[in-house]
Amino acid sequence: SRRTGRCDVCHFDYIFSNQFIENKEIISQMEAPVVNVGIMTEKAVSFVFHGEYVHTETGKFLTGEQRALFVNGNIVFNGKLFKEIFFEPASPTSSFELKAVTIGRNFHWQRQEDQCFKGAFNLVAGENGIVVINQVDVEEYLTSVISSEMSAEASKELLKAHAVISRSWLLAQIEKNFRLVGKEEKQQSYYRDNEQLIRWYDREDHDIFDVCADDHCQRYQGITRASNPVVQKVVHETRGEILTDGETICDTRFSKCCGGVTEQFEHCWEPVPHSYLTALRDDSRETTFPDLTQEEEAQKWIRSAPDAFCNTSDKAILRQVLNNYDQETTDFYRWKVSYKQEELAELIHRKSGIDFGQILDLVPVSRGTSGRIEMLKIVGTHRTFTIGKELEIRRTLSETHLYSSAFVVDKEDMQFDIPGRFVLTGAGWGHGVGLCQIGAAMMAGEGYDYRQILSHYFPGAFVEKRY
Repeated sequence: SRRTGRCDVCHFDYIFSNQFIENKEIISQMEAPVVNVGIMTEKAVSFVFHGEYVHTETGKFLTGEQRALFVNGNIVFNGKLFKEIFFEPASPTSSFELKAVTIGRNFHWQRQEDQCFKGAFNLVAGENGIVVINQVDVEEYLTSVISSEMSAEASKELLKAHAVISRSWLLAQIEKNFRLVGKEEKQQSYYRDNEQLIRWYDREDHDIFDVCADDHCQRYQGITRASNPVVQKVVHETRGEILTDGETICDTRFSKCCGGVTEQFEHCWEPVPHSYLTALRDDSRETTFPDLTQEEEAQKWIRSAPDAFCNTSDKAILRQVLNNYDQETTDFYRWKVSYKQEELAELIHRKSGIDFGQILDLVPVSRGTSGRIEMLKIVGTHRTFTIGKELEIRRTLSETHLYSSAFVVDKEDMQFDIPGRFVLTGAGWGHGVGLCQIGAAMMAGEGYDYRQILSHYFPGAFVEKRY
């Protein structure tokens, strides 16, 4: 449909996968699909049309400053009530500007900024406010994502690798959503009883748009950061290229820093192995690594700093991956966080909703292949409870997010068997699955091309041109 674009996109993928070998010429001429990106949900939305936009319901042409309010489950716009409003650009040069968009939501660098976008503009009355959705061509979307996820000054091969995986991830999610349409049972991503909570966060959290614009999916900040001609060039040069395992589009995950070994998909999200999202050493010289699912080996690994592509302090490399607010984060390959007893007990109580009393211990129950904790037992004077998976652990043990769940725990200042302080020593930044952005930047700096970078992080997958 015009509004969701999902059926068109996925029908396109289905037709393509059946005809690719037989009719490459026709497929190479097919248009890029569109994607619906959820930008924000607010009670009041202020925006500016730069150039003319058409309100499709009334046929009116609008320009300049606009405002919509959420009142009693409806959108109030120009004195009328709506459940949904759709605005089409009257010209390819038209754009709209959203005021006070929150970026980095719930991260330590959360802030607001005004952002400009190309494409259509959709307002939907949701449960908690007006949901702002941008419908945009996939290639236009990618130009922004690449610039938003990392510096537009990054090396060309790194940017090309990221263009392919960002495109692949997006189309894989849309394809997956299409397969789930009509199925009564959705993949369970939440389980809780009296002893444990298991939860993971994925794009299935969204139901009225394809992906969101923040780190939960991929950073997308419109044309605000999409003006670099190098990024536009690499997106054009890789147009339509995706990674595939020979059957489906690869679900190509990425994170800032794997910490030396990448994580397997099933330890962070649904328990479905992906052959190309496996454990590997982030090093060209040494491919072996210890069994980090074993506590003793994980302790040794995390307390050391083995050689890896992503073990670097080269500022020229880091500037390629880290935008200005990301550069506020330091010591990400190996890091330390310290909590006093009172701080940690209050934090865990507030984040989990469970009163553990004083915290006696944090015990890894199971670890993934990178040493990231998949299940963590919290032992308190009032009760004991186990949480997972990795992002739930990171959210519970930090005001924002721990850099990763690959950490070991030291208890200090013991009094009557109660620690006065907990010190977490950790490895990596993010979930560690798939491409390691800092490692990939180092590879590009050492002369690897984008196909070699993709082959390293997604073994067994290969590049294919879909349109």
